[in-house]
Amino acid sequence: MSKTSYLFAADGKLSEAIDGFVPRQAQTDMAVAVENTIKNKTSLIVEAGTGTGKTFAYLAPALLSERKTIVSTGTKNLQEQLFHRDLPLIKKALGSNSKTALLKGRANYLCLHRLRQHGGNSTLIDRQTLTELTQVREWASSTKTGDMGDMRSLAEDAKVLPFVTSTADNCLGKDCPDYEDCYMVKARRKALDADVVVVNHHLFFADMALKDTGFGELIPDADLVVFDEAHQIPDIASEYFGETFSSRQMQDISRDVEVVYRTVLKDAKQLQTAGEKCKMIAADLRILFPENPSKGNWRQMLTRDDVKTQISKLTDSLNVLYEVLKLHVGRDKDLDSILERVSEARGKLARLTDTTQLGVSLWYETTMRHIVLHLTPLSIAQKFADFIAEPKRSWVFTSATLMVDGAFNHFQKQMGLDNATTLSLDSPFDYPNQAMLCVPRFLPEPNAREMRATLLDISIKLVKASRGRCFLLFTSHATLNAIAGLLEDKIDNPILVQGSTTKRALLERYIENKDAVLLGTGAFWEGVDVRGDDLTCVLIDKLPFASPDDPLLQARIEDCRKGGGNPFAQLQIPQAAIALKQGAGRLIRDETDKGVLVICDNRLVTKDYGKIFMGSLPDMHRTRDLQKALDFLHDIHSDKEEIETQS
Repeated sequence: MSKTSYLFAADGKLSEAIDGFVPRQAQTDMAVAVENTIKNKTSLIVEAGTGTGKTFAYLAPALLSERKTIVSTGTKNLQEQLFHRDLPLIKKALGSNSKTALLKGRANYLCLHRLRQHGGNSTLIDRQTLTELTQVREWASSTKTGDMGDMRSLAEDAKVLPFVTSTADNCLGKDCPDYEDCYMVKARRKALDADVVVVNHHLFFADMALKDTGFGELIPDADLVVFDEAHQIPDIASEYFGETFSSRQMQDISRDVEVVYRTVLKDAKQLQTAGEKCKMIAADLRILFPENPSKGNWRQMLTRDDVKTQISKLTDSLNVLYEVLKLHVGRDKDLDSILERVSEARGKLARLTDTTQLGVSLWYETTMRHIVLHLTPLSIAQKFADFIAEPKRSWVFTSATLMVDGAFNHFQKQMGLDNATTLSLDSPFDYPNQAMLCVPRFLPEPNAREMRATLLDISIKLVKASRGRCFLLFTSHATLNAIAGLLEDKIDNPILVQGSTTKRALLERYIENKDAVLLGTGAFWEGVDVRGDDLTCVLIDKLPFASPDDPLLQARIEDCRKGGGNPFAQLQIPQAAIALKQGAGRLIRDETDKGVLVICDNRLVTKDYGKIFMGSLPDMHRTRDLQKALDFLHDIHSDKEEIETQS
């Protein structure tokens, strides 16, 4: 028996040290596979069903190997859970002295230099931001880590954050007067010295693509890289292998130029004028687009004369700003940094307006105030394959949702992992007895006008039967808001709607309110772990196909067609199948959980491709009869009441 196998055995160290630990064959199999991957410096892809215990299955062999390990997770929340809960537990069980570190992106750390820069510039900042700035100053005098997430009084999107944190663009690096006291530098040093570093995907790929100061030194030292929630990687990696240019960047540059002019170079009025002009011309580009936020094809937009003219003006104004900054080079470190940023922005704008490029999608998106231009590669497979080829190290990719129709081909093709070892591990849950999947009879077509009335009717019945312990998940904000509005007059349960407050606050209110029903879209389809009687029903309105007018998807579809492929089968179905598995995965989170999954899309039954979706879902008891699903929910709650009465 290998060291790892024994660890997970009934009389092993984990059983001794962790209350309620039960050996699971799937968990042991995964841990042994990870152990072999570390030994052989190869790549491993594992789909581990919910409840397998995959976190321990990769952490234990990583710690036993005593190799430098980077663990990358999907979100900051998962990062913190892994670092503060899972790692200490497994370290204690193993008696390990391994050093561990949590590293976030630089925007999460207080920048002392920028905090001081905005000390006396009240004219640049509105009243609300000034109030927040005072709070940050008070907190800054006592913080040990400089992690902005520790400031509970600040909202996640607080206006003050860009003023007191740095970006890769505006960081002065070793030229900064506060370099030795920099919280980001301290966090990085700790990470360099650690045996296990916990990061998130955005940070990993930002570094990999940009060699962002502060993390680039970590990857070369790593012997093992583990990606948890690996199904998110293809989209995130594509984002970082591409380029962006935005009116917000122009606004930031203009603001930083203004600060330098007001504090250091008061004799250089032309700096402020040139910076302001860049900001205004970029803002005027936004005005040429519809008022409501949207996405679209940037190549097509560049055929419009008014857009071309505005881009020409923006190019000219950036050139002028560059020349003005050059006149003052060497007078101030911040100004020299801005000169580099402007130089980079000129290059990006040129590349983002070059419509002759092949193999990339040029697209734009607008917010209420800004426009962002994107250049995204249509495939990252070759780039990623080259990256992991040299030097040889161990790679583990794991998630509960990587397979489509019983195979890993889709993920392997996206990531260039053709030679990786693959392993599929079923969930230990007894799905046929714990859960029921219902696709109700007599559903209208998904886009039919009467579909909303049907959804409303089914939702009311499910909320009543589950006594509010229900997630209603939607594929669009429009349907979410429409059903939320209609439900208000039809049920007495508190209705919690995504967007009304932060995701964490909504979940906390849902757990506290024992009859509340939660309505969500994208954010609640994954990364949400509600156990026991607090969630007995999940409704999904329809198959989560990506919006057909998404410009990046359109470009990939076109590229697939040119290569003689079938984009619906090769791109759209696999993407939607993985998203559906994620949504369905919210229901059963524990061996004792019971519940009903209702999917209101008749294409699961009427279309041939419905079999692919059904084949990707857990093996729940299946029915077309909504009444059976309602009866199952009634029984769950009656059984609970009976147990409570007896006790």
